[in-house]
Amino acid sequence: MTTTRSRSALVTGAGRGLGKDIAALLAARGYQVMVTDLDADTAAAAAAEIGGIATWAAVDVRDHQQIEKARDALVAASGGIDVWVNNAGVLLTGPAWEQSEDERRLLVDVNTLGTINGTVAAIEAMRGRGVGSASHGGHIINIVSLAGISAVPGEAVYAGSKHAVMGFSTSTAIDLRLAGVEDIAISCICPDGIWTPMLHDKLTDPQAALSFSGSLLQPGDVVRAVGTVLDSPRLVTSVPAWRGALAHLGSTFPRVAAAGLPFMAAQGRRTQRRLLAAQESPRP
Repeated sequence: MTTTRSRSALVTGAGRGLGKDIAALLAARGYQVMVTDLDADTAAAAAAEIGGIATWAAVDVRDHQQIEKARDALVAASGGIDVWVNNAGVLLTGPAWEQSEDERRLLVDVNTLGTINGTVAAIEAMRGRGVGSASHGGHIINIVSLAGISAVPGEAVYAGSKHAVMGFSTSTAIDLRLAGVEDIAISCICPDGIWTPMLHDKLTDPQAALSFSGSLLQPGDVVRAVGTVLDSPRLVTSVPAWRGALAHLGSTFPRVAAAGLPFMAAQGRRTQRRLLAAQESPRP
């Protein structure tokens, strides 16, 4: 076990897309990064691409023991964990009654339980309770969604899983302060729809229309938000801010949201058709 303390970070769901970009940001900032993903080959390839001293582990975030094993390996290599990013997530669309029990369970287990497992494991390490770790504080960043703030027709179970993450994260942040823990921060990033593999196969799915109804983000937009909260932790950050304001308005006044959501869904379907046409157009 190393006696030299180096800054380290762990990112879940970092084998591709947004998670890999966040891991690359942390590596560029000098963190020893552990890339975790459900698929071992994907995690290994991402770590190799990031380079430096990036490491990897195959982790199913639904299994707390797997998360602890990865955490303890990083602690043993670096002496602790400074930043933990819960990014792993899945998106399945459709009314709840049309989804199978397995689909509903997958959404809740990965999105909600996975974030809870990661947050608890991170807190244990940051408070000096992980194997070989010392108490030094840290920063937990949970990638949530605007679906964690307001209603999202067509994505009810997904939205429910993200609402649970918001309730858990904000409550845990308060619990830490009530316990006298001042050196562990929790930040929730709530982005609009992001053009990542999670949405790439949703262009023909009308149930996913609201994910395309606003400012369809690029991963870099969210990575910049992560960089901002790394410098100055903030409990909730919406990306973009104006969509967050609309989501909060809809949550406060659900009748107003119900009246406006059909128009937003129509806008989303237009965006889906435009992107699909662009993909199908022959390239010169």
